[in-house]
Amino acid sequence: MERSLEEMRSAIREEVSGSFDFSKEIDDREMYELIDRAISVSLRHRPVSLEDRKKLRMQVFHSIRKLDVLQHLVDDPTITEIMVNGTDNIYIEKNGTIMRSDVRFDSRSKLEDVVQQIVSSCNRVVNESSPIVDARLENGSRVNIVLPPVALNGPIITIRRFPDKPITMERLIGLGSISEYLRDYIGTLIKAGYNIFISGGTGSGKTTFLNALSDFIPKDQRLISIEDNAELQIRGVPNLVRMEARNANVEGCRPITIRDLIKSSLRMRPDWIVVGEVRGDECVDMLQAMNTGHMAMSTGHANSAEDMLSRIETMVLMGMEIPLAAVRGQIASGIDIVVHLGRLRDRSRKVLEICEIEKDIDMSTGKINVNTLFRFEETGVDEAEKIIGKWRKTGELKATSKLVSAGLSLPAYPG
Repeated sequence: MERSLEEMRSAIREEVSGSFDFSKEIDDREMYELIDRAISVSLRHRPVSLEDRKKLRMQVFHSIRKLDVLQHLVDDPTITEIMVNGTDNIYIEKNGTIMRSDVRFDSRSKLEDVVQQIVSSCNRVVNESSPIVDARLENGSRVNIVLPPVALNGPIITIRRFPDKPITMERLIGLGSISEYLRDYIGTLIKAGYNIFISGGTGSGKTTFLNALSDFIPKDQRLISIEDNAELQIRGVPNLVRMEARNANVEGCRPITIRDLIKSSLRMRPDWIVVGEVRGDECVDMLQAMNTGHMAMSTGHANSAEDMLSRIETMVLMGMEIPLAAVRGQIASGIDIVVHLGRLRDRSRKVLEICEIEKDIDMSTGKINVNTLFRFEETGVDEAEKIIGKWRKTGELKATSKLVSAGLSLPAYPG
């Protein structure tokens, strides 16, 4: 019967599409009326339950106005990732587990239509000559698309769905991602104006954590967020400016890069600059901002806090040719704290390290000195096979001048 419903859906969609009056704009209510009439005609002599009729109605509407078979996956708040590998192989991540979905596209052309619908909605372009693009959906979900000839079994769509409401620091505490003491500790550092960099692997929760940290920024300060694709859900900051990079398009518009936006933001009287993620030479301008009196936060991919510093070195050298010692000096001077996140084997996400970046360079090795302040240590697993542990204090913050200037003090360690 399910296969029969798929055939009926295709036939009804074709009938509805053929009845469009392209001389006027059709709103959603009129679209549903067209679909209802087509269903009544198509199913006049077929015994179909009311539940299947409702399912057909919604599927046809999604195939015309929304993302076809992907729409109900996008609307499901329990799904965090959708991975489309061609027309038949669609996988989802739900509750930390990847599983194959039972939905599929009717044809490759329909999948290609969905691809173009996604990119056009955010003024992006993807085709054979430019087969890779990052985009976003209306609900803020992050989308990456790769087309043939690069994707041999494509088109490939990867959708990272974010919560409808930003996850707060209190929620992260409830999930065991961070402790109350560390929340207060990091919050005090942000209020004092320490520059913070968040590192972690894919899916470790960097963007979520950055959102939560933004709540500690004083509400009377001006914040400028800069992203490749707008994903941050910063709330509660009245003086907020949001900027998004732009790719070049077929109309001849030149690209606006993260570097361009950071340079422009410095002329916009920012107190805080939040860069969603640094991946390349824009790291140069982010460090310049940090070293010219601006407070900043950003994220990046790395396997540890120290690895993140090595990656930042590489990204800076991609943008300018200067001695490595000078690069390390800029990093040590600009970044105050690195918070490293990780995803453990039980699928939980946790703060694994909080490190202070010391301002002096190790003269014997030429490397940046890292003072690890806190580290998560496993103590066992519970009955549900969930990892339990605690955050152990391993060092004292050495650079306290910003705390003194702000008239703040760190919370007492509970032991």
